[in-house]
Amino acid sequence: VGDPFKDTSGPSMNILIKNGTLITASDTFEADILIEGETIAQIGRDLQHPNTEVIDAAGKLIMPGGIDPHVHLDLPMFGTVSSDDHYTGHKAAAFGGTTTVMDFVVLENEGFDHSVDLWMKKAEKAAIDYSFHMNLTNFNDKIAKEIPSLMKMGIQTLKVFTAYNGRLRIDDGSIFKALRVAKENGMLMMAHCENGDVIEALIPEAL
Repeated sequence: VGDPFKDTSGPSMNILIKNGTLITASDTFEADILIEGETIAQIGRDLQHPNTEVIDAAGKLIMPGGIDPHVHLDLPMFGTVSSDDHYTGHKAAAFGGTTTVMDFVVLENEGFDHSVDLWMKKAEKAAIDYSFHMNLTNFNDKIAKEIPSLMKMGIQTLKVFTAYNGRLRIDDGSIFKALRVAKENGMLMMAHCENGDVIEALIPEAL
């Protein structure tokens, strides 16, 4: 379709995708798609529209974009930073048919508002749709009371770690309390479930 990452700040153009095979959750069929701005305006056979860029999709499949719920973009970790940021990672995702990704916000000492603001700033270069999870790497009564505020920021998922002792892990009691807070507020909890204590015991043996 050309370069989907070129500057599109000018007037939006209608696009007519013709002769493709559409794949939905329930059907597979040949049809044309008329896109007005960023909205699919019409699906049907032999569509026509003036002042429209026409793309011939004959022999091609047209599918809904995928969602990748676990990516790490521009992530500081153990003295380095993950290789992709919110542009290069998004571009790679788009070329693979993924149109939404969910990244993980690092919880800074300044709290949730500050942490989410940092990640929103990183994502200003976004090339596709995105959302965030919150890494819950510290826990106390103040953090517990502030967790529901994440919902207003559009974040409905928390991530805890049972590994990375002294860095990302919170104790089992804190995880249990966080689970209760998540349940009370309709949030989803994810867990990185390696056993940090066993890992610490095995590292000297491996070395």
